[in-house]
Amino acid sequence: MRIRDFLPVSTQDMERLGWEYYDFLLITGDSYVDHPSFGAAVIGRVLENAGYRVAIMAQPDYKNPSSIKALGRPRLAAMITGGNIDSMVANYTVSKKRRMKDAYTAGGRNTKRPDRAVIAYSHLVKKAYPDLPIVLGGLEASLRRFAHYDYWSDSVHPSILMSSQADILVYGMGEYATIEIAKRLDGGTEMR
Repeated sequence: MRIRDFLPVSTQDMERLGWEYYDFLLITGDSYVDHPSFGAAVIGRVLENAGYRVAIMAQPDYKNPSSIKALGRPRLAAMITGGNIDSMVANYTVSKKRRMKDAYTAGGRNTKRPDRAVIAYSHLVKKAYPDLPIVLGGLEASLRRFAHYDYWSDSVHPSILMSSQADILVYGMGEYATIEIAKRLDGGTEMR
């Protein structure tokens, strides 16, 4: 299968491709950059190469629950990453002051990425599609896979799986695990 020049990021892109459905919604806390240093781009291409239809939603409006519905419901699952940098590190300095710029957001404005992005995006997906499986991955999810100390609140938080109400977390390099998860979901395996 030849990989296209882009992954759909809008309903117009899906119409242009002739898609009536797609399999996976990849949500990222970064602006979308189709480059191998961005995990969402890599995972999107890996899934696409395996024959799945993938749509990318970069920095959805976390203040508007309906923003998650912009591309419609994916057939198999939502996959969520906070992006290339932990959202709390992207948003705050070590002295807990709000950062003015976000290097992974187009234009550099630090207004698009929510605090604890993985949890915020997971809650948006749960509100929009309560029965849709959610797969977490990337730096933010991996660092919080167990109970952990949170510097910003000076308290111990539970695993991000509990806080986000997601179904599965992929730790570290996730290409092979993602394909296995996709095959099982496509084969009817229940995530709950």
